[in-house]
Amino acid sequence: MFGIHTALVTPFDDEGAVDRDAAARLLARQLDAGVHGVVVAGTTGESPTLDMTEWEHLVSDAVDQVDARVPVSAGIGTNDTRTSVRKAEKAAALGADAGLLVLPYYNKPNPEGLRRHVAAVAAVGLPLIIYHVPGRTGQRLEAPLLAELSAGAVAIKEATGDVRYGGDVLARTTTPLLSGDDFTFLGLMAQGATGVISVLSNVAPKQTVAIYDAHKAGAVEEAAVRFRRLWALMTALFSDTNPVPAKAALSWLGLCRPAVRLPLAPWAGPDPATWVDASLRDG
Repeated sequence: MFGIHTALVTPFDDEGAVDRDAAARLLARQLDAGVHGVVVAGTTGESPTLDMTEWEHLVSDAVDQVDARVPVSAGIGTNDTRTSVRKAEKAAALGADAGLLVLPYYNKPNPEGLRRHVAAVAAVGLPLIIYHVPGRTGQRLEAPLLAELSAGAVAIKEATGDVRYGGDVLARTTTPLLSGDDFTFLGLMAQGATGVISVLSNVAPKQTVAIYDAHKAGAVEEAAVRFRRLWALMTALFSDTNPVPAKAALSWLGLCRPAVRLPLAPWAGPDPATWVDASLRDG
């Protein structure tokens, strides 16, 4: 896997239901911007609060709308192996191209438990992206173990925010590595990462794609300049729990409501105009 894969937010309406029309608008904007893939019902999509029917609608709607133009990855990771297996089976049946398998959170399995968990989900046959995000799982794996768990996967989503750690993983595997943290995207690309699963591209898809395109074309300084232009926006998007700021920004752009589901609370920070408008104009 390569390029910009947007970790899509899940929009909700005023009654708190999934807004499928808004989801379609957001996805169309991503496709128009030239992203290389999308992820639905992942952490940015508030997956812990989605019931199975909502999850299925998001995956099937995305698969239908994308119509094989780019890969659609479905968030299938949970802290229960049986549930993750069922989600992998359903994602495959719905036509998803890959499953984003976050490593189990809260129960903090030992290495053998992690091996068995990944093997059980992999046995379904759906291509997997192994998602390492210690800030949400409570476990920062040793690089050799992450490389081992990712053998046979189509990609690793590496979200420690640590470019040295990412480099250590890259040195130990041939599995494509996607940054899972917008701040480390360009730094990891310089070490051989193949792209990013991005929150930033929800708000600034064209600008994020332009960074990737410049870097791949060898225009390293142009990529750096474009990256720096978006730094303030990136900082704002992670100034509260993701996806709270991203939804505030998308609401300011008129693309969806800012609603999030409890236990998240809506954005209460500065007007998004102060950090969205300038970034998009500069792009």
